[in-house]
Amino acid sequence: MSLIEDLNWRHAVKAYDSTKKVSEGDLNKILEAARLAPTSSGLQPFRVIVIENQELKEKMVKGALNPEVMRDCSHVLVFAAWDSYSDEKIDKVYDHHTDVRELPRGRFSSYTDQIKQIYGAQTPEQHFAHTARQSYIALGLAMAQAAELKVDSTPAEGFSNEVVDEILDLKELGLKSVTLLYLGYRDAENDWLSQMKKVRIPMEEFIIRK
Repeated sequence: MSLIEDLNWRHAVKAYDSTKKVSEGDLNKILEAARLAPTSSGLQPFRVIVIENQELKEKMVKGALNPEVMRDCSHVLVFAAWDSYSDEKIDKVYDHHTDVRELPRGRFSSYTDQIKQIYGAQTPEQHFAHTARQSYIALGLAMAQAAELKVDSTPAEGFSNEVVDEILDLKELGLKSVTLLYLGYRDAENDWLSQMKKVRIPMEEFIIRK
């Protein structure tokens, strides 16, 4: 199937079959799609936490807008962004870049000095707003890869960030949760949305040409 056909197939599933689990192979492909997402300055300022443990999911349910979806899905992916930029974080990423490319460390210092100056003039709140936006690109690619594999998904902002951050000790990692992605297989009988037509704004209204 083409990507467009895959995207027409997918929808935000409202009920999952708790007896069906996503294979490790398919899960790894979805995670790899997220890892390969483009990010500003190549910094990859977010991480993806994979939750499969049922007890942990039960703890995270508190504050979730769709608790049964969280309980019954196969995996919960937590997209969590850096809470702030720092010179040390930027240097660590670019040291990795130069090491992989077999270049001398500091090869990109003229550029990294510029972005350090830019972020240095911003607040931690501005930093997180920026890092969080980067994570959405990876979220989109993960959803597209899941659709190609015929793995159902539901993106979710309807949850308590405070609860998730505390349960997963994200503060200790310098991260804050941004969004969740539920993965699994739809329970067709109870997923009320699965029988409905996909609805989007018509192309002639959605696209504005100048």
